[in-house]
Amino acid sequence: MSPPDAAGPADAAGPPDAAGPADAAAGPAQEPEPALARGADRALVAAARHSAGRTAAVLGCTLAAAAAALAEPAVLGHTLDLLLRADPSGPAWTLLCAAVIAAEVALDAAAARLTGEVDGRSTALLRRLGLARLLGTAPHHAARHAPGESAARLTAHAAEAGKVPTAVAHGVAALLPPLGAVAALFLIDPWTALTFLLGLPLLVLLLRAFTRDTLTSVSRYQQVQLATAGRLVEALAGARTIAAAGTADRERARVLARLPELGAEGRRMWQVYGGTTARSSALMPMLLYAVLAVGGIRLSAGAIGVGELLAALRYAGLAAGVGAVTGALAAVVRGRAAARRTAAVLALPPLGHGRADLPDGGPGILELRDVTVVRGGSAALREVTLLIPGGSTVAVVGRSGAGKTLFAAVAGRLTDPDAGQVLLDGVPLRELTAEALRREVGHAFDRPALFGGTIGEAIGFGAGPAPGPRAVRAAALAAGADPFVRRLPDGYATPLADAPLSGGEVQRLGLARAFCHAGRLLVLDDATSSLDTVTAREVERALARKIRPGTRIVVAHRLSSAVRADLVVWLDDGRIRAVGPHTELWRREPAYREVFAADAATAPGTEQDDRRPPSRKQEAGR
Repeated sequence: MSPPDAAGPADAAGPPDAAGPADAAAGPAQEPEPALARGADRALVAAARHSAGRTAAVLGCTLAAAAAALAEPAVLGHTLDLLLRADPSGPAWTLLCAAVIAAEVALDAAAARLTGEVDGRSTALLRRLGLARLLGTAPHHAARHAPGESAARLTAHAAEAGKVPTAVAHGVAALLPPLGAVAALFLIDPWTALTFLLGLPLLVLLLRAFTRDTLTSVSRYQQVQLATAGRLVEALAGARTIAAAGTADRERARVLARLPELGAEGRRMWQVYGGTTARSSALMPMLLYAVLAVGGIRLSAGAIGVGELLAALRYAGLAAGVGAVTGALAAVVRGRAAARRTAAVLALPPLGHGRADLPDGGPGILELRDVTVVRGGSAALREVTLLIPGGSTVAVVGRSGAGKTLFAAVAGRLTDPDAGQVLLDGVPLRELTAEALRREVGHAFDRPALFGGTIGEAIGFGAGPAPGPRAVRAAALAAGADPFVRRLPDGYATPLADAPLSGGEVQRLGLARAFCHAGRLLVLDDATSSLDTVTAREVERALARKIRPGTRIVVAHRLSSAVRADLVVWLDDGRIRAVGPHTELWRREPAYREVFAADAATAPGTEQDDRRPPSRKQEAGR
């Protein structure tokens, strides 16, 4: 059940090549509620400033329409008195009545059109800001919120928050008719005005309770909405696993588990809204009848005329329209609550950049100085100090959870260390411009996400000018992707959505993309895990001979990768346990040999593992 004027959740899966579990926080971190409220208000102010002229126009049109509505009873009443007396000026006043009514209608239409424009612009701004912050933060910060939650925050909730500037304008304008009507009642006859004012405190209490109860129910509704959206995206991402396991019914129950709570919160919102409307609907007629009774007495006493009685009744109706402010208040309350959800994305810390550039012709010397990275309240990397010579290939090895993926993320600045410094050719990575960093530091992942309309565009995807067809094919050849790409119906022009790709083929396209934009530092985070050993060996040879020379960091699980590396960095529990050539570590460290237990039958420095038949898993990656 949806709340009044609320939109449902919208979900999208996040990028699979973000930092791995070692680089993610223990759970979604929630910003303090006061901080979120302040951030939400700042975002709403920014949205209002973004369309300041149009928002002012909305306010001007609504105020002018309200003024026309306020003038209408007086003009109509005076015209009626003139016509009853057969005054010669009656026809002129009749035309004036028509003009006032036409002006009110035209101004309302203009306000409605401008409102749509401002709402759209404000929503677009909030979405752009949120998306820029989500894509500009470190992957582990983006992982604070589930993909479905982030999508809902940037779609449904941003759209609701985008309505706040115009809702405020309409709310301000909605106050003019009631206030002006009360003043007009005093001018027509003080006794009718006093009669109306007797019920005003009840209206104020009614609106105050409505605002308080609506804020609480909207916040609860949106929280449940986000949780349901997150579960839905998880189920969609794992649809094949669910189908294979035969757990569709269980997953459906899990996704919809909080649906009763969502329905209860939606009904509670409608109850608050309906209860306020019902009470105001009961109170308003009582006030109007009271004003009519007093006005009739005053008319019989000759204190007011028929036209003035008509005007008094119309003004009483306008004054009673203070209940119409309820709608504007509801929109503001819903929008502010939604803005808090969007502000949670805006509060993500940006991965800032400096203004420095790398020295020309640098060899790619990478240095880590006392690097410590904290995840989930404990150190995942601890005081790592390392100097990697330029142009060398370094294999990073260790057991699962040792910090290999996090080391790769820090080395390529997908995240910053909590302490210490990372330098490339003597320049701290924090001080580099975004262009210099992404031009010279490339990544390949174990589960790459492919972007672009065609296979060729997916390989060429990246910062800087798009590479030409020759460069794209050369990169595909180096990654072992060219043979299967040429077998596709349209080769490199085959639409990405129409290409039936296995896991190994997707991984080779990800490698080709990295090779196409290779700079002085290339980080391969388990980027050959889905390849058979023969293909992996060919990729390693191409990386050494056909790709731009530079420093390579290879997160390695295969023994062959460590064998062929110039240097091995052995991580254990977030610390560097040893650094050296593979043959030395293999000879003197029994625990190092245990890291490659699956390949333990292969002698160090040999290539017997490359001659073994590939496993079924490796065959699946072909």
